[in-house]
Amino acid sequence: MKIVVLSRNPNLYSTRRLVEAGHQRGHAVHVLDHLKCYVAIEQGNPTIHYEGEAITDVDGIIPRIGASVTFYGSAIVRQFEMMHVFSANESQAIARSRDKLRSMQIMAREGIGMPITGFARSARDIDDLVRMVGGVPVVIKLLEGTQGVGVVLAETKKAAQSVLEAFYGLKTNILIQEFIRESNGTDVRAFVVNGKVVGAMQRKGAEGDFRSNLHRGGTASVVKLSPKERSTALKAARALGLNIAGVDMVRSKRGPLVLEVNSSPGLEGIEKATGVDIAGSIIDFVVQNGGHRKKQKDKVGV
Repeated sequence: MKIVVLSRNPNLYSTRRLVEAGHQRGHAVHVLDHLKCYVAIEQGNPTIHYEGEAITDVDGIIPRIGASVTFYGSAIVRQFEMMHVFSANESQAIARSRDKLRSMQIMAREGIGMPITGFARSARDIDDLVRMVGGVPVVIKLLEGTQGVGVVLAETKKAAQSVLEAFYGLKTNILIQEFIRESNGTDVRAFVVNGKVVGAMQRKGAEGDFRSNLHRGGTASVVKLSPKERSTALKAARALGLNIAGVDMVRSKRGPLVLEVNSSPGLEGIEKATGVDIAGSIIDFVVQNGGHRKKQKDKVGV
């Protein structure tokens, strides 16, 4: 089977592991930089070109689309879908998961637990926003932030007002969110592949940092999920239409609360923490579904 990994950097751990796992199973795996792909939009004849040649005979793709290039990357994935090439995550699901507000609205509709979250455009509403999410301290997030960048903990009302006014002054969209004190700077990532949790880790933030992202100096260790955490992770991935997802949750007094669902979750931290061949699980999923040339249909509808 011919599988394409859409990744801007073939040397990244996640990309290398997917290629390695594919080769171990006897498949041809190629890495293409999605920003170097370009498309021809023609009636009845969608094509993708790369370095001067048309891409043909692809059985399945694994998108590894960075947040900063979601629009273009999703367009390339969509073009493969137009060619009836199976995608591990559909273009619509990728775009949906990258819009934090949209994804949270969908998960709330599906009854998935989340920290109370507010969204507004006017600085005049700050007092009510803070009250709405339970008062200070509050977490303030840029909608476009990733890997813990653009996330601020405001511990007093005055600090919250200052941060919010600064962000509003920049004309940027933000979320204000309930701070889950009992999480103690830790969260849990459940890695979902094809409707199953194939691995889970607990991440703890660096000393003095409430953010638990590994890119911010956090540490990871294997963790056993409760039945409720497992079902919440699966429900969140399904709600957003993702076959492959990293579901980030915090443990709270009222059960697991979803912080974010990542459509291109990294493999390094969780494979090293758990010892599980997650790259192999992804390849197996693509092999099971690739090559059928059937049209994928998004079922979420939002």
